[in-house]
Amino acid sequence: MTKHIEEAVEKIVQDIVRGSELEVVDVEYVKERDWYLRVYLDKEGGIEIDDCQRVSEELENFLDEKDLLTEAYILEVSSPGRDRTLKKARHVERELGKAVEVTFYAPVDGKKEWVGTLTGYDREKNVIVLDGEKELHLEKVALVRLHIDF
Repeated sequence: MTKHIEEAVEKIVQDIVRGSELEVVDVEYVKERDWYLRVYLDKEGGIEIDDCQRVSEELENFLDEKDLLTEAYILEVSSPGRDRTLKKARHVERELGKAVEVTFYAPVDGKKEWVGTLTGYDREKNVIVLDGEKELHLEKVALVRLHIDF
């Protein structure tokens, strides 16, 4: 059910931002203590609070009118952050050349986490390449996110 809602909301938000510089990065509908509908947006040069507010208001009006969600929920519209998770192929392709952290379900070559430069991605093989040589199969990967070096 949540996957269906996420996909439907993503289409709605894509319609809302069509013709603007904004990009829909991700949509999450999750139950924590309450239900949260989170929409992550980005644009070249970074997202601004006015962008989030405009999209939030338009989305809220649409959802209220169509009564798409039956449970009470909290709507959050924001940037995915500097350490964003790369969930989709287009996210991985856009971040080529940047430092990433890769966390595995089980250790690979004795390590549960790898940090390196994302230098390649093969959609057909479902493999990312770190530092031009280390091929990592995504079915073994729990999480890929941008790495921030402090």
